[in-house]
Amino acid sequence: MTGELLFHHSITPRRMMDLNEPEAKLEALLDIINSSARQAITEYKKTGYGVPSADATTFHPLDLTTDTLALKKAIRLLEGAFHQLSSILAPPQHTVMNLVFDYNWACTGVALRARIADALDQHPEGLSVDKLAEAVNLDEIKTARVLRALTLMGCFKEVKRDVFANNRLSLILKSANNTGWFARLHSRHVSKYAGVIYETMIDEEFSRSQAIDKAPREFAFRKEGLKGNSWESVNSDDERRDEFHRAMLGLTEVNGASAVLHHYPWDDISSVVDIGCGVGSFSTPLAKMFPHLRITDQDLPEVIIQAKTAWEENAPEVLLDGRVEFMPINFLQDVPAVGKDVYYMRSIIHNWPDAEATTILRNIRQAMGPNSRVLIHDCVISQTLQEPGVATNGLSIAPEPMLPNFGAGSHRTYQMDLTMWFTLNSKERTLDEIKIIGAAAGLALTQVYDLVETMVMEFKIAQS
Repeated sequence: MTGELLFHHSITPRRMMDLNEPEAKLEALLDIINSSARQAITEYKKTGYGVPSADATTFHPLDLTTDTLALKKAIRLLEGAFHQLSSILAPPQHTVMNLVFDYNWACTGVALRARIADALDQHPEGLSVDKLAEAVNLDEIKTARVLRALTLMGCFKEVKRDVFANNRLSLILKSANNTGWFARLHSRHVSKYAGVIYETMIDEEFSRSQAIDKAPREFAFRKEGLKGNSWESVNSDDERRDEFHRAMLGLTEVNGASAVLHHYPWDDISSVVDIGCGVGSFSTPLAKMFPHLRITDQDLPEVIIQAKTAWEENAPEVLLDGRVEFMPINFLQDVPAVGKDVYYMRSIIHNWPDAEATTILRNIRQAMGPNSRVLIHDCVISQTLQEPGVATNGLSIAPEPMLPNFGAGSHRTYQMDLTMWFTLNSKERTLDEIKIIGAAAGLALTQVYDLVETMVMEFKIAQS
């Protein structure tokens, strides 16, 4: 198993064609839309279950697999080309207002908090809005307005007038779904922090600070008379901590991060440290897929307690075999387990400003042996302009006339960058920025694995 390795020292050539005429660009975008949609259809049909239906009331098997890399590549092209074509052909007033006329997050938040999808799950044939509103204790007319707004976007379906039912999209909003918890985190909390970003950008104390306690979240909390940064609020409350870990499991499902299980050469190593392991959403399936690996899970003491419980429920056989060990750590202060083959961090470095991120990597560097590797698994920001002569270092480049970074096909990556800012005053980084903090810790980038919405960046000890 080698997976797809993308690491180039020169620019990946973009498709050469005459695109000087505006109409030629439109035709090229139409071609990309058509070919990428057909590729997506092919990926679904490979499962033997055909293509998904908008009216389906169950998930497609491909929705639940851990390796959807080929599908995600097709969708990245499809979404990017479609939005670029639409923004060219639609009147600019129309397109700009679409940017702000978007209250889907608020309607989704209502559905999540009222557990509308759970209520409809008991009525697969549909439930009239008056009975539904009664079941979730909301106003009938307002509930109907929320549902119609979401149905317009393909989430829920109106089977008869004023009768609604679940469909494949609304199943995500059921309380048992991890992605729903990630959506809830954003619709209920992050949206508040987004509402004060301009105020923080002109505030003397907040505007130029990179400190965690100067995030828009802290500004919003101060306005409400509340205290405590994001990590303090999660770690001090068992319920909030559980919700956070559910949301992080949802993030893994959203960005397809589990593809790393299939596209990194795990057969070639024997030991892995999962730093900031949470409840083991990465290390548990890794241990199941590769029984030769010795796993070390490291996180804060209170998280390790939750992790042990999760392993007992999800992989008791690994515990019985003694293939996983648990070690508490404060990665800003402590050195992790010494001399392991791989030190893996998913969605860790992006939580921290440069100084703290460098400290984490320096602590890992102290633990590394001569052949150890660090895997930083995060979103990576790339530019909308590809400059001639500038190496891509393994990042995929979209075909012309698309924006080099796939435009709206990279929507969630850039929204995650804003989420990190609003919540923690941190960020998703460019590859060059990640290389800089790696170098400051004595590490050198060796390989990049492009998993579409995230990248796995492999570092080794820098040679002096």
